Amino acid sequence: MAEHGIYNREFPIEKMGLTGAGSVYYNLLPAELCEESIRRGEAVLTAGGALRALTGQHTGRSAKDKFVVSDNTTRDQIWWDNNKAMSPEHFALLKADMLAHAAGRDLFVQDLIGGADENNRLPTRVITEYAWHAQFIRNLLIRPDRDAVEDFTAKLTIINLPSFVADPKRYGCRTETVIACDLVNGLVLIAGTSYAGEMKKSVFTVLNYLLPERGVMPMHCSANVGDGDDAAVFFGLSGTGKTTLSADPSRTLIGDDEHGWGEEGLFNFEGGCYAKTIRLSAEAEPEIFATTKRFGTVLENVVLDADREPDFDDGSLTENTRCAYPLDYIPNASRTGLAPHPKTVIMLTADAFGVLPPIAKLTPEQAMYHFLSGYTAKVAGTEKGVTEPEATFSTCFGAPFMPRHPTVYGNLLKALIAKHDVQCWLVNTGWTGGAYGTGSRMPIRQTRAMLAEALSGRLADAEFRSDENFGFAVPVAVPGVDAAILNPRGTWGDPAAYDAQAKKLVDMFVKNFAKFEDHVDDGVKAASPKLLAAA
Repeated sequence: MAEHGIYNREFPIEKMGLTGAGSVYYNLLPAELCEESIRRGEAVLTAGGALRALTGQHTGRSAKDKFVVSDNTTRDQIWWDNNKAMSPEHFALLKADMLAHAAGRDLFVQDLIGGADENNRLPTRVITEYAWHAQFIRNLLIRPDRDAVEDFTAKLTIINLPSFVADPKRYGCRTETVIACDLVNGLVLIAGTSYAGEMKKSVFTVLNYLLPERGVMPMHCSANVGDGDDAAVFFGLSGTGKTTLSADPSRTLIGDDEHGWGEEGLFNFEGGCYAKTIRLSAEAEPEIFATTKRFGTVLENVVLDADREPDFDDGSLTENTRCAYPLDYIPNASRTGLAPHPKTVIMLTADAFGVLPPIAKLTPEQAMYHFLSGYTAKVAGTEKGVTEPEATFSTCFGAPFMPRHPTVYGNLLKALIAKHDVQCWLVNTGWTGGAYGTGSRMPIRQTRAMLAEALSGRLADAEFRSDENFGFAVPVAVPGVDAAILNPRGTWGDPAAYDAQAKKLVDMFVKNFAKFEDHVDDGVKAASPKLLAAA
């Protein structure tokens, strides 16, 4: 059997009822995929050798168009407050129509792996109609050895047909875009969107469903490890610094977005990184910037100048510009995707209200409280209609990808933290000296200095004060850090204005957490901010 470049051959996809396709491009390598993408007018080559593709009207995930099949198995297992249900009948009709739509079309097939741990990996077959989508997902997932592809058996199949227009009345979906997940039978259907991130997050969603039953904690986090096997995980929503802060040249990068924490330690779900590039610079993020000059990297919705040089400061298409590259494009990246049990858990937030301290130590109960809260803040100008800081609470730092109830993941995390005696820290990469528009962004050099002390274990022995609003422990001094920024109230020109802002944020936390009150123990309830109770 040839390794690649196979056209019109008998292929296992026909067993699914996908017949009459045009040419089937099976496991093409990057050079071939980039060549096909350019030849078909799907993408262009940049001056530095990367592939640039545009996604049209969808420049981000369509979270409201994601559905989970509700059947006898999933009906009582899925957190339906967070996941939209699709009937098995609607899913079967959508599948049949999408397979019929694929007839006569060229298809690109990639056989890949989700999960570096041999005992918990998810063999995944991705079928796309765009060559650049195949290159994207090849960069993002784990690429098996060529010999392993010969006998590949998929446990998850993703069919991605952007040209298929969904009919809401026919399929029970919301719009002409749909992401439908059959978690029991291992099939995801994506239609009506060219945004490539839907594929990678579909794999994450399926692993988030499967792994908790095995006692494995799936996490929306980056991870790295130092020379002393001092592994760390970084939870955080988009824009909080998860990718940037884990790409530390002094530590080995395990991965930038999705990991599992199991019996043997940490393992990456992916084989690549999907980094935001808006305002990316060689000075601030040299490792990530360098990947944008590498052949095979996919730049998504990045504006190019007349010489086809990327303009990372141009957000005219979207603020959500991205680059997708293989993990080995980062010089200090792990070649195994594996690491020991973490010694440190970092929860990142970009607090645009300017209330939270730049770093705080958390008890296991406080860690679960903030994990279930999943707080960050949007700032004015990043989204239409956002004119002042807006709180975002995304439970488990990844609510759109969590099929099960958040307390399933929260209890797993709490147990693992206790079992392995893990130090937990909340790190604010947001604003200091005032809210967005008045204050300034937390200096990244100061954040890195605080992280270095926390990851080394030295910061745990510092002198602490109790935060007057949230009750967690805040260091009084950190080597190499301006002590003034450690007390956010003192950085505001008007302390009374700070107090009013803090009261507002605490109120948001309390109201958001009300839905979890009946699902957590008294220790976690006691980790709630106390300002309102005292007011």
